[in-house]
Amino acid sequence: MANTDERRFEVLRAIVADYVSNQEPVGSKALVDRHNLGVSSATVRNDMAALEEEGYIAQPHTSAGRIPTDKGYRMFVDRLSEIKPLSTAERRAIQNFLDGAIDLEDVLRRSVRLLAQLTRQVAVVQYPTLTNSTVRHVEVVSLTPARLMLVLITDTGRVDQRAVDLGDVVTEDGVARLRTVLNSALAGQRLAEAAAKVAELPEQAPAELRDPMTRVCTVLVESLVEHPQERLVLGGTANLTRNVADFPGSLRQVLEALEEQVVVLKLLAAARNPGAVTVRIGEENEDEQMRSTSVVSIGYGMDDLLLGGMGVVGPTRMDYPSTIAAVRAVASYVGQILVGS
Repeated sequence: MANTDERRFEVLRAIVADYVSNQEPVGSKALVDRHNLGVSSATVRNDMAALEEEGYIAQPHTSAGRIPTDKGYRMFVDRLSEIKPLSTAERRAIQNFLDGAIDLEDVLRRSVRLLAQLTRQVAVVQYPTLTNSTVRHVEVVSLTPARLMLVLITDTGRVDQRAVDLGDVVTEDGVARLRTVLNSALAGQRLAEAAAKVAELPEQAPAELRDPMTRVCTVLVESLVEHPQERLVLGGTANLTRNVADFPGSLRQVLEALEEQVVVLKLLAAARNPGAVTVRIGEENEDEQMRSTSVVSIGYGMDDLLLGGMGVVGPTRMDYPSTIAAVRAVASYVGQILVGS
């Protein structure tokens, strides 16, 4: 029985390979001609009949050939014993492209462009969740005697700049003292803890700095809380329109769903651990608008530090081994850049 199961899986794997490559339903004769299955056409036909009965392949009404179902793709993905690694040249190209980034926003924009090009799908990257970030440094710059620029820098490379109107003149010495107090209290703190500490600072400030410290802290709190509108970077949406036939009657729904950040964030929520790839196929997607897609997602960060999720969205007819390899490689480099920087 084990041999029969293995043989049928080889038939399924061949159907997946041909259908992903050619977008045409696959017949038994084509399988025997193209793949060295080592059995007769009659055996292949019997195996295809069994696979169809078990729901792994289906026959579109227009053709005698078969195509994989969501269940068939799921079995194929679950049995991927090895992911084709990227070539040395591909890895070097990824590293060089990402190493050229100048700040966090640039890293994320480049990551999305890379993923979209490598996989020819829609790429999505989530901004590092601020709750996992710590304050690296708070810079306080005097713009005018009564106006400051606050620059909050986190360990993930996020830079948030905000102007503060003081309502009164503060000397350069006063600005230096503000900077010292802020960094003594906040450097190395998780953002949520830093937000709580900021609330206490005005009361602890000397009398002559209490008013400017209050104004600075009021503005700084805004930098220490999440900004939901900045959570995602999307790229390569046009890739979906190259194969409209993969989304019969549902491409508009998919595009609308991608515009809703909440839907995409839910897709990435499965990415819990850096380096662990999650594949959701067709009907496995909770959101009804996304039932004609597959989502390959991964957490990025280093070791146990999860900064956010990234991944690609495409049709279920996807080159899963190459897509998984690309998503894994890009996430690995992004994690190294953000945590190692």
